[in-house]
Amino acid sequence: MERVSATLDDLPIRDDLRGLKPYGAPQAALPVALNVNENTHPVPEEVADDILDSIALALRDINRYPDREFTALREAFADYLGHGLTRDQLWAANGSNEVLQHLLQAFAGPGRTALGFAPTYSMYPLLARGTGAEWVAGEREPDYTLTPQGAAEQTAEAGADVVFLCSPNNPTGTPVGLDVVEAVYEATDGIVIVDEAYAEFAPREERSALTLLADRPRLVVSRTMSKAFAFAGARVGYLAADPALIDALRLVRLPYHLSALTQAAATAALGHAPTMLRMVDEIVAQRDRISATLPALGYQPHESWTNFVLFGGVDDPAATFQALYDRGVLIRDVGLPGQLRVTAGTEDETTAFLDALASIDSAA
Repeated sequence: MERVSATLDDLPIRDDLRGLKPYGAPQAALPVALNVNENTHPVPEEVADDILDSIALALRDINRYPDREFTALREAFADYLGHGLTRDQLWAANGSNEVLQHLLQAFAGPGRTALGFAPTYSMYPLLARGTGAEWVAGEREPDYTLTPQGAAEQTAEAGADVVFLCSPNNPTGTPVGLDVVEAVYEATDGIVIVDEAYAEFAPREERSALTLLADRPRLVVSRTMSKAFAFAGARVGYLAADPALIDALRLVRLPYHLSALTQAAATAALGHAPTMLRMVDEIVAQRDRISATLPALGYQPHESWTNFVLFGGVDDPAATFQALYDRGVLIRDVGLPGQLRVTAGTEDETTAFLDALASIDSAA
């Protein structure tokens, strides 16, 4: 009997999910992949060896459920972040997206709204709508910055239950001042999430929103190990907040949601933070090299406090993307008119990108 394949429209999917598209960054086996802001440096050998030893120990008890409270990992995050944080203020999950999903499950959902300032991380609206919340897109200044007054006014007008502040912002690389965070927090009774996924790439002298947590029980600072710690494949995200807010997340997480192997690997990697963060310095050097070179090629890079550079002056983003692709270099078209985004890779990868981009000009 011939089987007939159904389409999505044939299924009783939720009405609010009809017509939506899933997250889908391009994946291609090209020699130089600089499109999804991964840390392109491999984990140093001595760190990898320690991680493997920790996983081997965890395997001895793999027949048992892991520590549901991932206590050792939360203590390691508290030690890494500093600022007087304790494990009771830390939470973790399988990537920062799951961390954000937990927050939305606890504080958003049907009949509630979530606000972000476009353009920003494309997963925010997907996660919000996936939990049944309404997504409200605020606006940024023409240079992609946020002002305290403008952000606060939009926050108050939206009356959102959850507000996202991506700091520094993805896909623009734009920093967000702590005065903006403070103004937004005062303008709402909802949860304010400062997503610091790229915080380690910001100037070292700049203060983190972690310094604002005291006496702000509705403030959350989320982080990830994917970028600075080269852990994209391990899927480990975390956040810091008031202990009461952490208790709220326990209401929505799945049982034993962090595997014993994930806990072991992440805890071991955090024990080598100084070694891992030396890679950050190398990546920042390549990011700045890209920003310094692009104007000579006729493009306008935006200020970036991340591991990527958004650049304008691209006459035909789709054509430039394809030309780079044909030369073995994968970057990202984020849908902003006249602009493309490239991740800062290793020195060789950065050279390959800049050479390929220059060759497009010379071939034009």
